[in-house]
Amino acid sequence: MDWQTATHSPLLLAPHKYYIGFRYVHPLTEKAVEEMEKDGVERAIAFTQYPQYSCSTTGSSLNAIYRYYHQKGEKPKMKWSTIDRWPTHPLLIQCFADHIKKELDLFPPDKRKDVVILFSAHSLPMSVVNRGDPYPQEVGATVQKVMEKLGYCNPYRLVWQSKVGPMPWLGPQTDETIKGLCQRGKKNILLVPIAFTSDHIETLYELDIEYAQVLANECGVENIRRAESLNGNPLFAKALADLVCSHLQSNEVCSKQLTLSCPLCVNPTCRKTKSFFTSQTL
Repeated sequence: MDWQTATHSPLLLAPHKYYIGFRYVHPLTEKAVEEMEKDGVERAIAFTQYPQYSCSTTGSSLNAIYRYYHQKGEKPKMKWSTIDRWPTHPLLIQCFADHIKKELDLFPPDKRKDVVILFSAHSLPMSVVNRGDPYPQEVGATVQKVMEKLGYCNPYRLVWQSKVGPMPWLGPQTDETIKGLCQRGKKNILLVPIAFTSDHIETLYELDIEYAQVLANECGVENIRRAESLNGNPLFAKALADLVCSHLQSNEVCSKQLTLSCPLCVNPTCRKTKSFFTSQTL
């Protein structure tokens, strides 16, 4: 999901108008861009709500913006820039750490130090990873910063969920990890959705029901909990505002990382999208 944050003035004056665009459900990103053009927006920020960049998530959303103009054969009337990744923003890290500490305190006191923290992120096909997608590295960076904030209080692992189809995907898978831990006597587990900022089917159903209820019962887990998603946490809202403010002050169109295509990129649209954003003048 993208938030296209827009303003009729380049100055850092609130309030700014926001537009919401999704890739596969309404309101679609293309519809949001169309509405922005009709509204006469002069300055726009494509603000990804995925903290960690992947060509299959943020990249796909940015591609949709580029294709909107390319298919119409038009140049944008507004000046575009993008907040394309923010995996280690201090307030984001603080939010995750706060939610983890809150949940750890709910484990039995004599079990608390034995709890294994499983940071679970949406997996990627290995074909995408092997092209050089930065997502695994950026998710790992978030995990390390969170554990640093927590003083490495518990053992932890980064695991991956939501694999579909028969092709190889990035692992270890979250469900297989829970099984493996239980077989080795580690039966106190805290699940942390580290690449999702709000609740949806992959947290409320996959983590909370498939893993924390059904699978945990089958494996004989003693205690399993799931850290709350960031959702409406006021500190998370402050993080989003800080990101936008800092971005406007930087006068940059995108991160340095966005200028680099995956070394083995096979999607020409991706490269054209990067050129679209890097050629913007603010």
